Amino acid sequence: MTLALTAENGVHSFDIALDPRSALDLREAVFRGVNLAPGSAIPSDGDPRIDRALPGFMFTCGPDHIRHPEPVEGAADGRRYPLHGSLSSHPAKDILFEEDEGEVVCSARIPVALANGETAEMTRLWRADRKTGHITLDDKVANTGNRGWPPVAMYHINFNTRLFDDGTRLTGAMLEGGSLPWRFGEGDMRIFCVSASESAKHGWAEVAIGPIAALGGRSLHLRFRVDTLPYLQVWRNQSPGCHVMGLEPVSHRLAGREELIASGEMKDFAPGETVDYGLSFELR
Repeated sequence: MTLALTAENGVHSFDIALDPRSALDLREAVFRGVNLAPGSAIPSDGDPRIDRALPGFMFTCGPDHIRHPEPVEGAADGRRYPLHGSLSSHPAKDILFEEDEGEVVCSARIPVALANGETAEMTRLWRADRKTGHITLDDKVANTGNRGWPPVAMYHINFNTRLFDDGTRLTGAMLEGGSLPWRFGEGDMRIFCVSASESAKHGWAEVAIGPIAALGGRSLHLRFRVDTLPYLQVWRNQSPGCHVMGLEPVSHRLAGREELIASGEMKDFAPGETVDYGLSFELR
C-alpha cells in the first residue's frame, strides 16, 4: 500500500509506502527516485520483527516498552519485554484509504497483545497534503486490558546515511549549540537523548537533517508534540555494512524501566484510558 503525494507544482512526488503487516509503519520514503530509508544497511539484533521494521523509514516502538529487552515486572516466569516493545509486527485492521485533489488520508486500528499479558489498541491516522508535501501522523493508544500499565512510545525515523556528505548537519533548538555534524562523536556508533520540551514552540519541537545533495539540497524537517514525546533520541551506526541514522521522538529519557518507574516517570494508565502522540515531516 502506498501513500503518495505530489509536491513542487506536480513536478516531483514524495511517495510514502505503508506496511499494513506491521502497524501501518513506513517502509519507503522516495523523493525523485531516491529512497531515504536505510534498507539493508542496518545492524541485526536477532529479532525478526525488528529485522523487518528497521530497514524502513519509520517504525514505532511501544506501547509497553521502548529500547532493549528488560524483565516484565512481577512475572514469575522470567518473561522479558521484546526488543522495542510489542507493537511491531502487529497487522493493521480496518484500513481506510481516501484521497482527493488536496489530501491523502489513511487510517487503521492496530490491536496489540502486550508482553505483560494485557492488551492495547492503537488508532492510527496518516495525512499527506498534496500541495505542501506536509505529512502528519496522529496516534491514539488505548488500554483495552484489565489492569493498568505504563504507556511508552518511540518513533524511529531512519535514514540511509550514504545520502549524507560533510555538509549535512542536524539542526534543532534542543541540540547543544543548535546544530552538529550528522556524524557526531567518535567511532562508528553513537547515541544521545536530550529534552525537547524547553525548546518547543506551541507544544511542538522541530529538528532537521540536511542539506541532502541527492534530494536537491533539501532538508527533512521533523516536528513532534512534546506533551507525550518530550525527548529526542538520536542514534547513528556506521559500523561495517551499516549506514543508518535515527531521529527518534520518545516519551522517556534514556534510562532503564526500574529507574523510570521508581522515579515516577513511568505511570500506569487505567483500563479504558488513552494517550495521544503526534508528529509530522516534510522536505524543504
